[in-house]
Amino acid sequence: MASTSNPSVIGAPVGKYSHLVEAPADHRTIHISGQVGTLPDGSLAGPDVATQTRQIFANIGELLASLGAGPGDLVKLTSFVSGVSCLPGYFRARDEVYAEWFAEGDYPAHSLAVVQALAKPELAVEIEGIVAIPA
Repeated sequence: MASTSNPSVIGAPVGKYSHLVEAPADHRTIHISGQVGTLPDGSLAGPDVATQTRQIFANIGELLASLGAGPGDLVKLTSFVSGVSCLPGYFRARDEVYAEWFAEGDYPAHSLAVVQALAKPELAVEIEGIVAIPA
């Protein structure tokens, strides 16, 4: 399990993330490609941002499970949200998932970018990650 910290030498995080995340020395890192809100059959989980975001986290959860890992093994997430108007739905769904995944408030490092568009016009959110698991 990674350790997190928010040193007081800079301001506190402005969101649900940790400034520093350290993977244990005996762990290897695996990069999770950008996930979108699609179901296992490839269809879009729904047209709205919150539904897509929940599905993305479900997909990431499945990928973690396939590695024998869990949310606590995530060391970094990067979210791409297609337009400022998508932020409320993204934050609502993310906060629901984070309440379950990071109940103690030990969040992974995270960056959020608001972009003009993603790979397909129907996609509202994409999230990629880095996980650290025992070598």
